[in-house]
Amino acid sequence: MSLRAKLTLGTATAASLLLLAGTATAAEPGAPGIGDPYYPNAGNGGYDVSHYDIRLNYQPTSDNLSGTTTIVARTTQDLSRFNLDFLLKVSSIRVNNRVASFTQSGGELVVDPKQSLRKGSDVTIVVTYSDVPSSHAVDGYTAWKRTADGALAIDEPDIAQWWYPSNNHPTDKATFDVSVAVPDGVEVISNGLFNGTAKQINGWTRWRWRSLKPQATYLTYVAIGQFEVRQSTAPNGQPVVNAYSLNLGENELPAKASVERTPEVTEFLEQSFGPYPFEAQGGVVAPGIGFALENQTRSTYDPAFFRRGANTYVVAHEVAHQWFGDSVSVQRWRDIWLNEGFASYAEFLWSEHVGEGTAQENAEYIYDLYPADSAFWQVLPGDPGAADLFHGAVYDRGALAVHALRVAVGDEAFFTILKRWTQQKKYGNGTVEEFIALSESVSGQQLDELFQTWLFTPGKPAAAPGAATFATQAVVAEPKAFQKIRETHVLLDSHVH
Repeated sequence: MSLRAKLTLGTATAASLLLLAGTATAAEPGAPGIGDPYYPNAGNGGYDVSHYDIRLNYQPTSDNLSGTTTIVARTTQDLSRFNLDFLLKVSSIRVNNRVASFTQSGGELVVDPKQSLRKGSDVTIVVTYSDVPSSHAVDGYTAWKRTADGALAIDEPDIAQWWYPSNNHPTDKATFDVSVAVPDGVEVISNGLFNGTAKQINGWTRWRWRSLKPQATYLTYVAIGQFEVRQSTAPNGQPVVNAYSLNLGENELPAKASVERTPEVTEFLEQSFGPYPFEAQGGVVAPGIGFALENQTRSTYDPAFFRRGANTYVVAHEVAHQWFGDSVSVQRWRDIWLNEGFASYAEFLWSEHVGEGTAQENAEYIYDLYPADSAFWQVLPGDPGAADLFHGAVYDRGALAVHALRVAVGDEAFFTILKRWTQQKKYGNGTVEEFIALSESVSGQQLDELFQTWLFTPGKPAAAPGAATFATQAVVAEPKAFQKIRETHVLLDSHVH
């Protein structure tokens, strides 16, 4: 090599070193929250997750959960350190195969890798941990639900940090592999496709599940305990997995009479919402929840929903969430109407379908149910506030807002709006404002006044959607469906989610 070449190489090397040094200096910590006004510490900044591999062991008698979560992510900035949302006791973390230092406080797991991470780089994070989830609380609340024969990792808006580290916000969806080893004779149910069990030499069995489509962290769950697991095939060829706790008592058969109809309900809702967006179907019925939740591909129900017989309305509500909430998720939690208003309206559609009351009859009944001076009318579905995220008004007044849109634009435009929304936003996120803009675009109407009245204005509107003025309205008889719908919305002082 010539002297000139050596000098040129030396100059280039020095420049490269200066560039790397400059990059390292520019690296900054990722934000400890994703920027959601309702939950400032939810999620984290600086990276996007593409996949979680959650491999755990769980002992029901002691509530001890141990194992490893591997996170595959990509950086969105130069990172000197980053946060994960997690409560359990961590023993080690590796970032790109190198041991990383870390600290934990208040549900924030702060990871300090050995080297700064360049923007746009692939990152593999391996977190090993062991702890008792039920021993942890946030603001006095424990989302992990220990049961007589196991546990349920089920809740909204927050459950992930009680059992796996994550970027815990709906705007960072990922695919998932979940496998949990438990003592022989215990069952484990989770999302997506059932990938079988594997016997282990220590008298334990590992249950394996895989979610192939983007999934929000709070919609990822496990139900562990004594279950009857039923596998079948839906008319569209998809696998159906339903599971029923062995502790349902007299609610067992009504629960089965409801949840076993999930493929039928799904097939019906496809007519209004478009093709079902996921790879599997099913449901789980387990005591100790107090609500129903739309875990992706496999909603979970408290058995009390079936205490008066079969209840397909709650199934319609949760299946509707597979489009509104799961496939199309909130951009920020203030957009919750996009989840609950439309899932509640799905109950109206189901009521029409089974001949137990039209959507108009149900809308008028709900409108008349709450007097003008009720606090119900002071909660705004379009921006309810964190304290009222699951208030009855988000559901019931939210459904009235959906019906008001249907009345205003007509059925053809209305169902076009729903299908276009679920297709354009599929596996992504949306805002109330984006939905309003789409509604105006499809209908060709200016709808500000309608949405302002039903979503953003306190007080009871002058009339039910599609009805005469309040002063001339007749008393509306309770539709046949509404007893079941009301039970769906009011259970153990809680709401379906």
